[in-house]
Amino acid sequence: MADQKHAQNKHERALIVDFGSQVTQLIARRLRESGVYCEIHPFNKVDAAFLNAYDPQAVILSGGPASVTWEDSPRADPAVFELGVPVLGICYGQQVMMQQLGGRVESGTSREFGRAFIEQVAEDPLLDGLFEAGAQEQVWMSHGDHVAEMAPGFEVIAKSPGAPVAAIVDRARNFYATQFHVEVVHTPHGATILRNFTHGIAGLKGDWTMAAYREEAIEKIRAQVGSGRVICGLSGGVDSSVAAVLIHEAIGEQLTCVYVDHGLMRLNESQEVVSLFREHYNIPLVHVDASELFLGKLAGVSDPERKRKIIGGLFIDVFEEEAGKIAQSTGQRADFLAQGTLYPDVIESVSAIGGPSVTIKSHHNVGGLPERMNMALVEPLRDLFKDEVRALGRELGLPEAFVGRHPFPGPGLAIRIPGEITREKADTLRKADAIYIEEIKAAGLYDEIWQAFSVLLPVNTVGVMGDERTYESVLALRAVTSTDGMTADYYPYDHAFLGRVATRIINEVKGVNRVVYDITSKPPGTIEWE
Repeated sequence: MADQKHAQNKHERALIVDFGSQVTQLIARRLRESGVYCEIHPFNKVDAAFLNAYDPQAVILSGGPASVTWEDSPRADPAVFELGVPVLGICYGQQVMMQQLGGRVESGTSREFGRAFIEQVAEDPLLDGLFEAGAQEQVWMSHGDHVAEMAPGFEVIAKSPGAPVAAIVDRARNFYATQFHVEVVHTPHGATILRNFTHGIAGLKGDWTMAAYREEAIEKIRAQVGSGRVICGLSGGVDSSVAAVLIHEAIGEQLTCVYVDHGLMRLNESQEVVSLFREHYNIPLVHVDASELFLGKLAGVSDPERKRKIIGGLFIDVFEEEAGKIAQSTGQRADFLAQGTLYPDVIESVSAIGGPSVTIKSHHNVGGLPERMNMALVEPLRDLFKDEVRALGRELGLPEAFVGRHPFPGPGLAIRIPGEITREKADTLRKADAIYIEEIKAAGLYDEIWQAFSVLLPVNTVGVMGDERTYESVLALRAVTSTDGMTADYYPYDHAFLGRVATRIINEVKGVNRVVYDITSKPPGTIEWE
């Protein structure tokens, strides 16, 4: 039976049981980087039947916001510990493992938050490649509870001043647990620990590649769509472009792309996207200028969540109208709407895996479709992070002009104009942003930066130009480095660059008399301002 399941899966697989941590997705990223296919599933969906069907070769229990000492706090199904495969518990996952296997966890008497240093107590394959010359190892702690008594069969292999059981093992069953978070960048050798677990202890070869993902995604699209027609919302960004090319490879002329100009695109973007796409791909593309519709509905709206929902609803209205036109011209209605939804979009809108994580903000392309459309969603990138989408794009042969573009949000400039949106504000922001990006490219910095953009603030300040008083807008510049969009840090420009950009914008863009630079990381901020 297991051999049959492996033949169907085509590759090894690990399972991540989610207890609601905001960084659970980083575990998946680390595993995928080492070639291990994995999926995240909520603790309350993982039972014996699920485990038998999924057939993982390794299991990781994530962190989470709860305390195992609370009544009705999350638990792993006992079947997880009866699979006979290696299990790794991280933070809350360690505490769940201890509590369920006969140990004891106490709350509130020992806390560690932030950087900590562990030292090795015993040699173990989990720690191979660490602790050079007996040195301490930096890790990242975030716990208010601690293991007061280990479960039978476990021994300590690493400790810290605040966590005497920082890493533990039951060698007979290949059960491992760490109090620290191995998945975050603040644990510099966390990826090594995870690879030691998956490749060394669980014996996985790391056979998952973008070529494999491409093949399986195409099979899934064909199985879902059949002979139906698909409309794909094309923005010209990386996500929708990769989704469109992938779907076209799967179903060919059954796909029609629709590019909607909502009046909130960057300077000359609509012309560039449409011409670039038509030059490279023989995919039917409909260009809809809906700027009057969108700007009209957004007039007077300041709340960012309302902006996003209005834009999401209007996109659906436009797609619905275009679906009707396609049905008239082809004699076959579109049964599916394709979107370039990514994992970070989903996890920030609502927990994608059903766990107790917190909604940060809604995304216009997450949350399903209105019943009146009678269309199903096709989202082949829903489980990928941005860098994985870029890798898939290169695997599909997309030009670097598509693959290397900075992310651009579906709501466009609407969420880069805090407060009320007007066409005049959008035009001002377009001009300023074009100058900013032009200077970034001229300085050879574009590929070093994950995302760069301008924000037109709803604030006027006093200035002086030509001995005359001005009272005009403030423009904020934003640039961040990241790998997946889940965490980010500001880009450290030198002051000469910032001064040059500010001077050009103030001189060339009427309506702006002050420029500032945003140095907020994510967290605590998000990358976009709204």
